[in-house]
Amino acid sequence: MNLEQRLSQLEAAMLTANVAAKEILTFDEACVYMGVSRSFMYKCTSTNRIPHYKPSGRMIYFKKEELAEWILQNRVSTSEEIAMKATTYTMSHKVGL
Repeated sequence: MNLEQRLSQLEAAMLTANVAAKEILTFDEACVYMGVSRSFMYKCTSTNRIPHYKPSGRMIYFKKEELAEWILQNRVSTSEEIAMKATTYTMSHKVGL
């Protein structure tokens, strides 16, 4: 591994450690926190799909808590949960034969 690659890894590790300790994240920190590309994040902010803040009209900031909530929306149930719901529904809606 060359020196440039090692420096990149160290920078990434430092950014990740810095993100863990912060409540308010910059654009780049939010990308690292969520594990998404800058392009994806720009699409989400430009279409107002993700909560963000622009106090000066240029720089974009995020609350880590709101990002976590956004990431966890639209939970997909497991196969076991779906089967349990189906069984519960079937048992409570039995029609006389």
